Amino acid sequence: MAKITSRSTDYSQWYIDIVMQAQLADYSPVKGCMVIRPRGYALWEKIQSVLDSKFKETGHSNAYFPMLIPESFLKKEAEHVEGFSPELAVVTIAGGETLEEPLVVRPTSETIIWSMYKKWIQSYRDLPILINQWANVIRWEKRTRLFLRTTEFLWQEGHTAHATQEEAEEETRKMLLVYKSFAEEYMALPVIAGEKTEAEKFAGAVKTYSIEAMMQDKKALQAGTSHDLGQNFAKAFDVTFQSPDGKLEYVWASSWGVSTRLIGALIMAHSDDRGLVLPPRLAPTLIRIVPIFKTETRPRVVEYAMGVFNNLKPHFSVEIDLDDNTSPGFKFAQTELLGIPLRIEIGPKDIENNEMVLVRRDTGEKIKASPSGLIDRIKVLCEDIQNTLYHRALVFRKENTVLLEKYSDFTEFMEKEAGFVDTGWCGDSACETKIKEETKATIRNIPLGRDELQHGACIYCGKPSCHDVIFAKAY
Repeated sequence: MAKITSRSTDYSQWYIDIVMQAQLADYSPVKGCMVIRPRGYALWEKIQSVLDSKFKETGHSNAYFPMLIPESFLKKEAEHVEGFSPELAVVTIAGGETLEEPLVVRPTSETIIWSMYKKWIQSYRDLPILINQWANVIRWEKRTRLFLRTTEFLWQEGHTAHATQEEAEEETRKMLLVYKSFAEEYMALPVIAGEKTEAEKFAGAVKTYSIEAMMQDKKALQAGTSHDLGQNFAKAFDVTFQSPDGKLEYVWASSWGVSTRLIGALIMAHSDDRGLVLPPRLAPTLIRIVPIFKTETRPRVVEYAMGVFNNLKPHFSVEIDLDDNTSPGFKFAQTELLGIPLRIEIGPKDIENNEMVLVRRDTGEKIKASPSGLIDRIKVLCEDIQNTLYHRALVFRKENTVLLEKYSDFTEFMEKEAGFVDTGWCGDSACETKIKEETKATIRNIPLGRDELQHGACIYCGKPSCHDVIFAKAY
């Protein structure tokens, strides 16, 4: 088993080591793309399953739209095409012939979806439309990293159409909170929900909201976004509806999405130098049973372990390691590397005492347990692991978040410590740009839910503050 680079030595290499050695993904022959391996895809399927259920609970339906988009569609919304133009992959030849109009491989689907909404929407009775799509997208990135930023990635994108601005804004915020609850309740990842600044918002949006998480290197990772698109795309594609009083009005819109980047967030938020650490609610394999035996004790130990396995199988995702060619120590290390939340060790002495040893991946704690009441014991233990991971990440974020008022303190913090800075901003994009140029820190968002300003002055220019904001260096 190859050694994982420690976080303190090289955080970036530590991350890649875990992705590769935990068999989550591998590099593709196509530069900038990745191959998601079965263990990585199983994790994506768990994420997908939970989110898909949440989307349907909030009234959304799944659909699918083509990945090839006429180039002219993107040009209809000027801000949108300008925002994506450096990242576009364009098809100009197909079937051996030059196309009359180039086709763009979707970087996102607003344009092709709104071309269809024009056909489907005539009256207020056709609204709202609440559609989600699970798909892949292409963004031609120059600097890539497995899961975090790749040329092709998997995601979901919700696209909704509404009769009023209020409905569209309500939808935008509602879906942001769906992402927040998913991140915190399933990923065990505390996040800050807030509004993006004008400079950081989605190309073509009126408002963009995000959830921002802190990774173990104290950088921010944007874990999900939700956009109030106003009437921008409706006007670009001339999507109107007849209101109850007979007037023609433009439709209001939202879009929202998360991607396989969430797998990168899971790795960087919870894992350690022994490998992957996964929250139980998302772990594809919750338990691995490791029988400990010698040749003469193998039949008895395996029989007992198989009894435990068969007892647990109807209730949990469980594996049993019956490999005769590796040592228990190797099996323990492999289970830890793969991020399996709970390991059950069973040896001859355990059988004599009619018990087994439960080992937590998050803390390494060993707990003796008997077969009686084992299922309930495991359920309680997994909830504790889930909560422990969340609170550990929350404490880490709080310990590495500072409230600052002086720019000299800000620059020193970003240079020496890094983390989140909670501070004031006057709302002038010039101050935002200067801070980014001088420190590489950006405004991650303007946190929601604060009743009043906590900071009186802008961290950069000293003028009265319009917003409390979170600054950080980010992925």
